[in-house]
Amino acid sequence: MSKVAVIGMGGTIAMAPSASGGIVPSLAADDLVASVPGLATLDAKITATTLRSLPSPSLGFADLVELSDRVRAEIAGGADGVVITHGTDTIEETAFFLDLTVPEDAPVVVTGAMRHPEAPGADGPANLYAAISVALAPAARGLGCLVVMSDEVHGARFVRKSHTSSTGAFVSPGFGPLGLVVEGDPRIRGAARVGLTLPADPRVVERRVGMVTMALGDDGTLLRLAGMDPPAFDGLVIAGLGAGHVPAAIVPLVAELAARVPVVLSTRTGSGSVLRQTYGYPGSERDLLERGLIHSGFLDPAKARVLLQLLLASNAEKPEIIAAFDQYR
Repeated sequence: MSKVAVIGMGGTIAMAPSASGGIVPSLAADDLVASVPGLATLDAKITATTLRSLPSPSLGFADLVELSDRVRAEIAGGADGVVITHGTDTIEETAFFLDLTVPEDAPVVVTGAMRHPEAPGADGPANLYAAISVALAPAARGLGCLVVMSDEVHGARFVRKSHTSSTGAFVSPGFGPLGLVVEGDPRIRGAARVGLTLPADPRVVERRVGMVTMALGDDGTLLRLAGMDPPAFDGLVIAGLGAGHVPAAIVPLVAELAARVPVVLSTRTGSGSVLRQTYGYPGSERDLLERGLIHSGFLDPAKARVLLQLLLASNAEKPEIIAAFDQYR
């Protein structure tokens, strides 16, 4: 009999109304598994462990290091797949962290819910059933960490939350899902994971990577604060305008920062890769890359921050950082 380990981290899927108003984390992982009808038909041994009971904005890198260690331990102990129940606000960052730090071929699947268990049309049980089905699917092996929501299977490096409340909130801009769950049966046509593995080094907690989003008329105040002496951050991600652009007036400041710490150039648009050589004006992607910024490829700003944080925890030098990001171009 196949074995799936379910690890609970909290989130809306595990929340219930509180006496003071609003929903709060309340349910353990075994409660969630018990609430899913039809699991017996999967002919699998399912274990459930609660590692955290937190809303996902309250999770940090220390929690992710422990989660990565636990996932690898479950696989080493014989689990054919691992499912993590998680809040949706930061599910994409956790999934990408696991994608980078769990090298085993066994499926690692993250899921959650947009509606809490007592809400009309609660989606948690269906999402958990689909996630366990995917964790058992031979076609899911070797694809890295996956996010399963609303019967869609998304790759960790592509997926984004695109809506505050819709059950169809999760999308993979520009690429689409890697598969679908049809009548409980995973139909996966995914691409193999990127061949980059990094240790879940506890020092990741000590590294500080900032993320600054560019806006119309930005005068660089936040960047100046980030560039204090000594710098407030060990590295920085800039969510640029359009194809990776910043206002011309702050180019000298950006270049100065890039000479002191690794600065990764991403885009705030929500889809597509930063360009390399189309625009040539001051503050364009070509200008910034020539000044030492690092191209994020298709990684959005949040995922670029996760990757840079792990690279800095591994004491990677700038050429190694560039080579790592080049795998996502």
